[in-house]
Amino acid sequence: MTIKKDGEKWLVDLYPEGRKGKRVRKKFDTRAEAARFEKFVLSAVHQGKDWNTSKRDPRHLNELIDIWYKAKGGYLKDGARRRKCLMDIAEWLGNPKGIDLKAKDFTAYLSYKTESGISEKTINNHLGYMNAVYNYLSEVGEIEYTNPLAKIKPIKIDERELSWLTIEQIRHLLITIESFTQNPHVLLLTKICLATGARWSEAEGLKLRHVRDGKVSFHGTKSGKSRSVPVDEDLFNEIHAHLEKFGEFSFSLSAFRRALDESGIELPKGQAAHVLRHTFASHFMMNGGNILALQKLLGHSSLSMTMRYAHLSPDHMIEAVKLNPLAVGKM
Repeated sequence: MTIKKDGEKWLVDLYPEGRKGKRVRKKFDTRAEAARFEKFVLSAVHQGKDWNTSKRDPRHLNELIDIWYKAKGGYLKDGARRRKCLMDIAEWLGNPKGIDLKAKDFTAYLSYKTESGISEKTINNHLGYMNAVYNYLSEVGEIEYTNPLAKIKPIKIDERELSWLTIEQIRHLLITIESFTQNPHVLLLTKICLATGARWSEAEGLKLRHVRDGKVSFHGTKSGKSRSVPVDEDLFNEIHAHLEKFGEFSFSLSAFRRALDESGIELPKGQAAHVLRHTFASHFMMNGGNILALQKLLGHSSLSMTMRYAHLSPDHMIEAVKLNPLAVGKM
């Protein structure tokens, strides 16, 4: 048995070239990681490749990216998209040997992207993707040198303005969608997002089997976890009837954006359909909702994400008036 439990870790213990060859022993936090490493080592040996190269590693950046993708990236939800991004980065850098990449070269890439108008969040993502490749390959023993980008700090980003729609704006938007767009799905998708806090893509992914017992269930979410949200009877019946008729929702985001532009509602840069999710969360808290319940409804993996809406709670507002030092001083 080449994979076994060793305390809190999973140990890979094998002779990839046979009993007379070199023994490989490495520990991992999860059995899945151990299994991927075992598969990677055996595959490399089968292809006649050296799975554990010397310190003067001759492999270029694109080769390391491919190794990372086969061992780990391919199992990520956005793995294929991330691999393409990494390959584009490698091409811009001139595809150097992984061991020869310098922090100043990657900083030049980041500066170029900044001047090109790419958002700070995207730039931080690119740095994170590259760090993930180097860190993982180092962790599993695929490379024997340190991450050359380890000292580059991500850009500090100011907290993004959370915009939400008033009741009057919601009514105006729904009327605009109903009268302006020919797309049969946009109006109902908008209602679903407003009533459940779903992301637009989650609402578009609904199937008839996900609409049951007065609830809608979202799968393939950003966090990877499924969640169910109850809706009122009228909306439940509307969703059920719509999916019985059409089978599924088609891509409708462009139609929503056109209707939003037509409505004249102004939002911060970069916000469109996501304002519906913010609107659900904001009104939930303003109407006395519980922050822990909101976390579950939104599917946030950590409460810190949900806490952005806590200041909208009526209790929070009342305390701000009663407990500020000027008010207390009057007592």
